[in-house]
Order: sequence, then structure tokens, then C-alpha cells
Amino acid sequence: MALVQRLQSVCLHRSAVSLRFLSEQAKLREAWNPTPSFDPKVMTEFLDDQNHELHANMREFLSTDKFFVPQYDIPLAEERELALQRLKQLCDKKFISVHFFSTNPTAVFAAHENASIVDGAMATKMTVQFNLFGGTVLKLGTARHKEVLDGIDSLTNIGCFGLSELGYGNNAVEMETTATYDPETDEFVVNTPTVKAQKYWITNGAIHANHMVVFAQLYTGEVNNGIHGVLVKIRDDEGNTMPGVTIHDMGIKMGLNGIDNAKISFDNVRVPRENLLNKESEVHEGGEYTTKISGNNRARFLKVADQLLSGRICIASMSQGASKACMAIALRYSATRLTAGPSGKSDFPILGYQLQQHALIPLLAKTYIYDIALKQIQAMYAKFSVPGRDIYTVSHREIVMMCCAIKAITGWHVNTAATICRERCGGQGYLAANRFGPAIAGSHSSMTAEGDNSVLMMKVAMEYIADMAAKMKPGKNLSAAVEMLRAKYTPGIVQRKGKNGSGRDIAYIHHILNLREKILFLQVAEKMRVSTKDKAAARAARFEKWSQQEQDSVQAAARAYSDKLISDICYEKIGLADPSIQPILKKLYNLYLITVLQENISFFLTNNLISRKGASSLRDDFDALIKEIAPESLALAEGFGITEEMLSAPIARDWELYNSYDNAGEMKKFEDLARS
Repeated sequence: MALVQRLQSVCLHRSAVSLRFLSEQAKLREAWNPTPSFDPKVMTEFLDDQNHELHANMREFLSTDKFFVPQYDIPLAEERELALQRLKQLCDKKFISVHFFSTNPTAVFAAHENASIVDGAMATKMTVQFNLFGGTVLKLGTARHKEVLDGIDSLTNIGCFGLSELGYGNNAVEMETTATYDPETDEFVVNTPTVKAQKYWITNGAIHANHMVVFAQLYTGEVNNGIHGVLVKIRDDEGNTMPGVTIHDMGIKMGLNGIDNAKISFDNVRVPRENLLNKESEVHEGGEYTTKISGNNRARFLKVADQLLSGRICIASMSQGASKACMAIALRYSATRLTAGPSGKSDFPILGYQLQQHALIPLLAKTYIYDIALKQIQAMYAKFSVPGRDIYTVSHREIVMMCCAIKAITGWHVNTAATICRERCGGQGYLAANRFGPAIAGSHSSMTAEGDNSVLMMKVAMEYIADMAAKMKPGKNLSAAVEMLRAKYTPGIVQRKGKNGSGRDIAYIHHILNLREKILFLQVAEKMRVSTKDKAAARAARFEKWSQQEQDSVQAAARAYSDKLISDICYEKIGLADPSIQPILKKLYNLYLITVLQENISFFLTNNLISRKGASSLRDDFDALIKEIAPESLALAEGFGITEEMLSAPIARDWELYNSYDNAGEMKKFEDLARS
């Protein structure tokens, strides 16, 4: 009843439209919980983790420059130009630089998160320009590519990343595009031999890019040296398509139409030999090929396509920016949309209903927990990118697994969060200006860009099993072998002890998440065993098992690894947070853990990791935690650090004022009123 009494103190006189409507929604949000248990600014500092000045300055800029006010009903050409000019404004303010990869990669990820909140298309153009194109030139190029590199930050040189082909996405190592060395002219001849070899879904390619890193099978004589990156100029300084280059605009997509995607092909286009990105491999004058990369052509491919790894973190950062915005919008609206309360009158916010809380609060908890995990993975990745930052003792294989896992988890999460938030905001959620539609469309891009999420989970499983096999070899790592065997037999011991597995026992839930990961991977490893010693037959048998029989098991094991990884990070990081925010963070973490248990309850029951009594009590713990967290939900949304102007959505602000005039679904007039 305390909520009802607080709401009754808010004066709600509904008469002619006047400026007092500017503050009515704010009063309702204030009434939800005037005295949260923590300072949202302290929470923002914790979530930002690093780059505090960049975050603060970028948020202020995005909030005060009206150029970033969303526009919805505009022509395609104007929408694309707007995305480019917005990116240029961020570049001019030096919020993003390709050279951050050499000094502080986490700043790149921070810029992506903030950009994604206001314009997903702009953020996508950013990730291609600075990560995929710029990062590749920076890391694989040498002094002879300095002229191209120097024009990236200013957008003088706008680039695109030519890896995927129409017929080759996840198996890009088999691509058909060729770059053949011609010793007579000391040039490479870049060619697209078939329709399936077209470079496909090329961001920046349809309109804006003048350079492209073309990945191709590199031939010297009759020898295929594997995939390498070659710089090809696709437009001249006036924007005209270069001879031999064919560019087709891919047109309208289901969303993010500010991105100019293209399919591009090459008809024996000649470029200087020096256009080969040659830090790791070189074709010398005359045709001699040398490389620093040990191994076969696949190993060379993994090296030259390494920027996809940071790309996955960029996409995860963009996904989290969108998830945070969706949660903040839905929660702020839910606190101000009134419906029938105890009196029968419309004087009670829908956020007070259990239906609304059970839909939104678990998503809020996941958004927080995924963000904590992502920030730590960003920091771990930075160690491998910046010389001298030897902070974490993890292998490159572990970094690959982490990047693949967090990209998939956050990509799936933003789709779920945006969809449920849209539904729980009713018809208002269907309006483009309220931002859920663009978030849903953007989530579908993130689920397949830089690797299909489910395929990335296969990559996680492959790497995990390879690592497990290496550790289990006789004489290699006895402790690892013992740990895996313990996982195999622990469930029976747990059952005999009669462990109830209380939902409030964080340490125990964390423990059984660890066991779930190991049990599932032991099962996959056992299922993948083949008896034949014939190499060809063994390969065929493994392919059959992996691709045709055990994919559900593979996906489940990879998801178990992801859940445990996220729990591992949060278990440690929350304990290091400011004491004033630890209580609410622990509740969010606890709710996240219970949600994981509920989503996988059949596994935990059938493997005797939780008793029936423990499983039946989870719902009570779930309900209790939501009731404890719900009063703090608006303060938690504020903890994201996103301003009202960045959220933009009318339902997150003063939606009565927005509907007091003919708004045509646009935001410009509202911003003029709100900022006056």
C-alpha cells in the first residue's frame, strides 16, 4: 500500500494541455521509489568499468546535439547520408580512432555501446570503418599502407571489409575470389570467377566506401598460398566506380537502412603488389612468397581474419547498448502508465503488477549480469592487443571462446529483451519512435553478423573439446583430468547427501553450473569418439556425429560454458564493487542464477544436482527476489547512465506532451519543446 499512498500524493489533474505535463511523468517515476538503496551514479561508474571520461563526454554530446535526434519517415538516400554524417561528427570529436586498438581497445568498445543507443546504423558503419576495415589495415598493414591508414579517422578514406561471399559465409576459407600475382607487371589481378564469389553484405559498399580490404585466395604461379587481404580502390576521389569493379546496391532491409550494403565483384582488377597487407606474409618482386605464419592455409586465414574477434566484442557492446535502452524505456513507461488499482480507478502503474515485473525484472537482471561479464571480457581481450598489458593469465583459445560466447549471448538477449519490452508496453511499443522496432531489427543483424550465433557456439564447443583433450593427455595435466572425472561422478554424491539446492545459495548454484558445463562436455566428447583408425573414415564418422546427430548436445554444452563463464566473472567482480551497490548487485546476480536454473531445470533434476524439493522452492525464491528488486528498477535503469535525450522514446519521457499535438510519429518538435 505504500506505493498507492505515494501515488496519491502526485497531483494528476487532466485538463487542457499545458506545460505542467512536462513534469507529470517525472513525478510518477519519482513516486515509484523516492529513496533507492544506492546512488545510480556509483552504479554507472561500476558498469562503465573503464573509459569514464569518454563515456561521460560522449553521452553529453549525444544528448545536446540535435543532429542525433532520430528521424523515421525519411527517404533511403537521406537516411544513409544521415548515418554517415553522424559518424563524422563523432570522428570530429575524436570519440573513436583506429589507433585506439594500439593503445586502449576498450575505448573502441565504449564508443560502440554509446553510438548504438542513438543510431544502430551509424554504429554499424562505425564498426566496419574502425574495426573491420581500419583494424585490419592497422594490424596487417605496414608503413607502405600509412596513407590509407591516416585517412581512416577523418573518414577521408572510407573502407569496407570484403570477406563474406554469396556462397561462402561461415566457411569463408573456401572462398573463390582470387588475387593472382603477375610478375611481368608486378601487380595482383583480383578476380571474381563466379556469381557465388561476389563479396556480399558489404557495409559502406553501396554508396560511401572508396577502399576495400579484399580477402582472396593468393596465387603465385600455380601455388595457392591461402587467403590474404589486398587493398583495392573501388571508387575514385569523385565517387565514381573504378574500372573492373561492379557494385550493386542491396536495397531495403528489414531494418538499419542507414547502412549502405552492397554486393561487389571484380573483373580482373589490377592493383600494385604493395597493396598486399604484408605484416605477416609477403610476395616479393618476381613472385617469391614468404610468411611468418606457421601451419597450413587455414592457419593463415585465421590470422588475417583476426579482426572478426574484436568485431564480435564490438557487436556485443552494441547489443548491450540496445538492451539497456530497451529496458530503461520499458521500465520508465511502466512506472507512468496507470491502470486499475485497488480503488478500481486508473491510479496504479502497470509496473506494480506482478505480470509486468515477472516479464521485465529478470530481463533487467540479465542485462546487468551480461554487461558485467562483457566489460571483463573486453579488458581480457585488450591484453592480447596492446603490448605490455600482461594482466590476465588466459590463453588465446580462451579469449576466442569468450568472444564467441558473449557475442552470441548478448545478441540473443537483445532480441528477447526488445521483443518482450515491446509487448509489455502495449500499442505504444509498436510505434517506431518508441525504439523497440529498430532494436528488434538490429538484433537480427547482430545474431548473424561476424558469425552466426549458433555457429559461434559450435566454435566454442570445438575449442573447449580441443582444450579438454590436450589437458587430459597422459602426463599433461593431472588436476584437469581429476576435475573432469569428479564432475562425472559428483551428481550421485550430491543426491546421496540430499542437497536441496536453495535458490538463495549462490555458491551452490555457481558450483552446479560448473558441474553442468563439465558433464555436458564429457558427454559430447564421449559421443564424438570413433573406433576406426582409418583417418578418412574417422573424419567422416566425426562429421556425421557432429553435424547430423549431436548438434543439440553441442549447443547445450556451449551454452553451459557461456552461463558458467558469465557466472564466474560476476562472482568475482561483484565482490570488488563499491560496498554501497553490492547488495542490489548480489540480488540481480541471484535472480540471474535462478533464471538459468529454471531454464535448464530438467538437466539439474535428471542429473541429481538439485532435489525435487529444491526445484519446487525456486519459484518462491524467484518471486521474492523480483519483489525486492522491483522497487529499485528505475534506479537500476538510471544506473545505465543513458540520458533521456539518448533514449529519445516519448514513452520514456513526457508522453502526454508528445501526444498533445500532431507529431506524425517524429521527434523534432518534441525535442524543441522538451529542451526549451
